[in-house]
Amino acid sequence: MKREKIQYKNNIPVRFLNKNKIRNNIPFIRNSLKKILEEIDKKKDIFHLLSRSFKLNSNTTYLKKFTKYNQIVLFGMGGSILGTKAIYSFLQHKIKKKVIFFDNLDQYQIEKFSKNEISKKNLFIIVSKSGNTVETLTNLNLIKKNKLNSSNTIVITEKKQNALNKFSKKKNILTIEHKSFIGGRYSVLSDVGMVPAYLMGLSISKIRKNLLFFKKKSKRLFLAKEISKISQIYLSKKINSIIFFNYCPELNDFVFWCQQLMAESLGKKKKGLMPVFSPAPRDHHSLLQLYLDGPQDKMFYVLSSSGNKKLRIKQNLFGQEFNCFSKKELNKIKIAQKNAFIEVLKRKKIPYREVEVKEINEEVLGELFAHFIIEVTMIAKLIGVNAFNQPAVEEVKLLTKKNLS
Repeated sequence: MKREKIQYKNNIPVRFLNKNKIRNNIPFIRNSLKKILEEIDKKKDIFHLLSRSFKLNSNTTYLKKFTKYNQIVLFGMGGSILGTKAIYSFLQHKIKKKVIFFDNLDQYQIEKFSKNEISKKNLFIIVSKSGNTVETLTNLNLIKKNKLNSSNTIVITEKKQNALNKFSKKKNILTIEHKSFIGGRYSVLSDVGMVPAYLMGLSISKIRKNLLFFKKKSKRLFLAKEISKISQIYLSKKINSIIFFNYCPELNDFVFWCQQLMAESLGKKKKGLMPVFSPAPRDHHSLLQLYLDGPQDKMFYVLSSSGNKKLRIKQNLFGQEFNCFSKKELNKIKIAQKNAFIEVLKRKKIPYREVEVKEINEEVLGELFAHFIIEVTMIAKLIGVNAFNQPAVEEVKLLTKKNLS
């Protein structure tokens, strides 16, 4: 029997669940997933991203000339960069290049880069769906001795009149079209994430290999049950936040990608839960007391990995009392802490789910992206919100431009 590379386990106490609604929702979700698969090659929507027939607008033949660069500098905000950061963090052990991310307005980072890094041979990748993102354009304007040109720069943006298109046309810079039907937070599996991944030396085909993991009926049934239960948490009005309690540092930036996906897709009409990143075991020593003994208004996503390289304590330095450390692998220590945490969650009847990755590779990360995209869009249907817009974000953008002018 083929071993699952990602294991999901839900433990949601019955007080959060409406059995009749779950029973009714399961066929609806299964049919929705079946319909996605039937239309995935024809319909130009978010789910077409997962199709084997999905065509990237970039071509590795003309991207090859950029592979000579050993330092990549990425500019973007939100969905234009969070997925690429997740790829870099999860697969850093395979990447031999240095990657610098500009994803905020940080004066110290700009000054440090302008002083120490600008003189190096950099490949610049600039990503903005609108082509007018205030923070991205600000960072590009502020970097001193900026030497963006056709030999060292790639722009990814929509095919319409915008600041980046005008700039790249003037400088004769390679511009790759950002498909208009793909929203930023869903774009990691398009050119937005795949172009940087390829230029980091990773395999696009491996990242995209398991995107249709839900083709099997058994997978669709499992997904339907899990999604139906999690949607009940969103509708229960007993839970305010989802804590990503993460024992796998390689997944830190994946969690930040999930944060945006969940917050922007589901946080509407006074609905939605606050997704919170909490690194473990660090937060055993700061937030754990509140998590377990404070208000029971939280659900936990407990993330871990058993696929890390084995790092073992060879010799215990601290006497017989701490012989439990002797010859222990680092991951075994973290697993002991995770299991203790889960045992207390069970005792206190606090809802949680476990996500354990068995391997750290491209296929696993691609499947994780696809799983959470499917899950979030299905939850949106069940709680009655549009997963693909972000009206409050657009409101702040418009007011920002008004204030600047």
